[in-house]
Amino acid sequence: MCLITGILASVEAYVAQLVWPSSDFPDVDTAYVHVAGRAGGVVLFQIVNFTLLIANIGSGMAAHLGAARLLYGMGRDDAIPRRFFGAVEPKRGIPRNNVIFVGALALLGALVLTYEFGAELLNFGAFIAFMGVNAAAFTHYFVRKKERTLANLLIPLLGFSVCLIIWWNLPWQAKLAGAIWLVVGILYGIYKTNGFRKSLSFDVATQ
Repeated sequence: MCLITGILASVEAYVAQLVWPSSDFPDVDTAYVHVAGRAGGVVLFQIVNFTLLIANIGSGMAAHLGAARLLYGMGRDDAIPRRFFGAVEPKRGIPRNNVIFVGALALLGALVLTYEFGAELLNFGAFIAFMGVNAAAFTHYFVRKKERTLANLLIPLLGFSVCLIIWWNLPWQAKLAGAIWLVVGILYGIYKTNGFRKSLSFDVATQ
């Protein structure tokens, strides 16, 4: 799926560049909508615009509920304050506090952050996680296992390197904000574990 998605995205970006050779868009955040308008007129512009709107509503709802569920798992295991994040609304059986909390943060972010900066903040954490996945794959399949193949060496290293290059080229503002949030998380972990003398773990909620 990653390969297919990557190929489709590359083809779409290439065709869009042929339709609109410059980078001078009325709005960079909705550039593809304007490309569709130039290629197919007002009708295609409205279709793509409406499709993106519906897609963003769906993905936003999924991300919202997923984040609330993750916070519930952390709160239930007391990785973060259980009384607030681990609470379940008895009538509907949902982590209501988390849903409201994530929604409030999303609303605040929409009011004070640009779409571009929000994406850059997301990528700061995402690419650190992707680098961790590739490092774990390298350790598991090449370092610890006896079957040391060239693929088990090169693929994780290549994935780690690509993610590192993209992460390194993020704007300094995103890296600064992400680093502050990372330090806050580490300090909180030190506090919760009494200087890492106790374990701090959580499981994602299954109900």
